[in-house]
Parts: sequence; structure tokens; C-alpha cells
Amino acid sequence: MTPLFKKFLGINWILMLTMVGLLTFGVYAIFNASSFRIDSPLNLDMKWKDQITWVGLGVPFLFIAALLDYKWVRWACIPLYLGGIASLVYLEIFGVEVKGNKAWVEIAGLRMQPSQIAIMAGIVMLAVIFGELPRIWPVFRRPWLRIIVGGLAAAIPAGMVIKEDLGSGLVWGPVFIAMLLVGSIPFRYIISLILGTLCLIPVIYFFVLKPYQQARIDTSWYLLTNQMEKVDTRGDGWVPNYVQTAVASAGFEGKGPLSAKVPEQRTIHRMFFPEGEAHSDFIFGVICEEFGFRGAVLVLSGIALLLIQGVFVAFCARDQVGRLLVVGVTAMFFAHTFQNAGMNLCMLPVIGLPMPFISYGGTFMIVTLFLMGMMQSVWVHRNISPVKKKATSGGVRELEFDEEEEE
Repeated sequence: MTPLFKKFLGINWILMLTMVGLLTFGVYAIFNASSFRIDSPLNLDMKWKDQITWVGLGVPFLFIAALLDYKWVRWACIPLYLGGIASLVYLEIFGVEVKGNKAWVEIAGLRMQPSQIAIMAGIVMLAVIFGELPRIWPVFRRPWLRIIVGGLAAAIPAGMVIKEDLGSGLVWGPVFIAMLLVGSIPFRYIISLILGTLCLIPVIYFFVLKPYQQARIDTSWYLLTNQMEKVDTRGDGWVPNYVQTAVASAGFEGKGPLSAKVPEQRTIHRMFFPEGEAHSDFIFGVICEEFGFRGAVLVLSGIALLLIQGVFVAFCARDQVGRLLVVGVTAMFFAHTFQNAGMNLCMLPVIGLPMPFISYGGTFMIVTLFLMGMMQSVWVHRNISPVKKKATSGGVRELEFDEEEEE
């Protein structure tokens, strides 16, 4: 039996089956959300087939990342991070604006979202900063120094993304905090950092956010507090109002796949949801309306199971870098799920984050599968001890090294 085949057999197949189940349900949900739009000039009725194609393109990245030892991130983190920054610079110059957001670039006729590449590179970079730098240079054992370096590494791409795409930029917050918690940073530093960030929220709201972004926050607040008289249902409140109605009217069983239980299939998501976003940003709203409360619970339970398994993989990691990688990926999936479900339930502003494994998306799907491969790599190589060579008078011998305890 070859070592590569042993690694293949060592993949966490329970985690893999959970992912496959979510992907399958996601394709079915996209079919329900878009297959009836046969007259769309954008070929929206074929989006479920496009999703299968994107999954097929992402699967090789998953297995390559899973079967390679993740120790490569120690030397590849800087080129990968610089590549993510370069993609954001390219976005700033050649980006395509869609509905007020310049978050995409067109390459060979395909639209890509550089912010997703940047967050993936950022997770790898932060894992090395918090997990490896203290081992290489003892000066980085000081928590405040690691916070400064890691904060700069996260703030540069996050700031570039928030300028045009608030949702993708906000993902950096939960990811950074989660990696601080696992990166041996004392709680007093983390609490101070969170309190300082909260103090900046009013400044960001009034002086950084664009008017339409402020309007989305205001609309969500009015809907959440039942101040319907302040909601412009023909303007900024159009989508949140109908999404809320679609979810609330679904009941326990929903209106049936393909809206079969509704006369002439005239469900709210078919009539009032943005046709170009129903299968991506508002896919959870479609699931709630067609499959009801039980469908929503099924999806959220599947993602919760995947996140719990991610935490388990992090506990089993062989070193701090692997642990931080898994925690960063898990935090990213949680942030996307929390925001997507929250905005579809009108509990959070509409800022357009896809739901992992469920929403339609090309770049996001490939990045998601690659990150799942990184998580699998940490699991596959959990029992392979990292070694270093040390010269002795009798030659060269290999020594296993344990992680250094930090005060």
C-alpha cells in the first residue's frame, strides 16, 4: 500500500459525507430557486448545472490540499498572501461594478471574486504568524507584537475589501478573533481589542459606510423592531420585506419543492426576489419558503455538524499551525452561515454573503473546497510528527520537537 493511498484512506470520511450532503442539497435548492426562469437572458435556469461544474472544478483542489502535508504553508504563506493583495489591487483597477458593488473581475469571460481568494490567503498567513513566528523568532512570543503583526496582515486586505464589499470584509473580524483565541493571546488583550473596535462602530457608520449601506442597516433595524412605517417597501426595504414575508408564511412543511402546493406556483420568492440573487445570497430564504421550518433546520443542522467536526479536527491537530488553520476555516464558515441566515431572517442587514456549500458561486465554491482540503490535511497528517535535524559530533540525527509553551 503506497503512502499516498494510505493518506487517501485516512481522510475523515464522516466530514466528507457531511460536506457531500450539503453540496447535494445546495444543488437541489438552486434548482428550486432558478430552474423556472427559462426566459432569462442570463440563463438562470441552468445555474444548478453550473454549480455542479464549479463543484467538479473544486474537487481536485480539495484532494490535492488534503493529501499534501500542510507544512507547505510555512514557506508559501507570503507568496500566497501577496497574491491575494495583488488580486485586490487588480480588482481596484479593473473591477466590474454590479449593483453598486465593485467586487468582481472578468478573466477569460468568467467572473471571479478576489475577496474570497484574499480571505483564504489571509487565514494561511495568520496561522503562520500566530503559530510559527514564536518558534522561529522568540521576540514574537510577546502577545502584543503578534497582535500588531497579525492585525496589520488582516487589516490591509480587509480595508481594501470593505471599501466596495462590506459583507466580505466583515468576515475578517470573526476569523481574526477566533485565531486570537487559539493563538495563545491572553484574554485581556482580546477584550481590549473588542472594546476598542466597538468604540469605532459609530465612526465607521457615519464616515466610512456609503449611504446605501447605511440604509440597509437602518431597514434591518426597523424590521427587527417592527417599525414598518419607517420601511421604504418600494426602495431599500423591498427585498427584506418580501424575504421576511416568504419565511414567515412557509410554516413547518413549507410550500413544497418547486412551489407545488401554491396555485400556479406563485410563491413570493418566484415573484419578488431578485432573480439574479435568489440562488446565491437569498438561497436560505428560498429554502425556508419551499421546505419550511424543517428544511431550514436540516440545512443549519448539517452546517452545525460540519462546524463541530471542524472543532474536533482542530483538537486533534499535531501542531499549532494546523490548529489555527482549522479554526480559521471553521470561523469563516460560521461567519458566512450566520450572516446569510441572519439577513434572510431580517435579523441582520443585507450585505450579501453566500452560505457555504449551499449558495451558488464559482470562486467561493472553489475556495471553500480548497479550505476543506486544508482541514482534511490537518486530520490526515495529525499523527505525523514534525521533525528537525540537529548536527551532533557523531553526525546528523532527527529530533521530534514539541510546541514551546508560552507564558
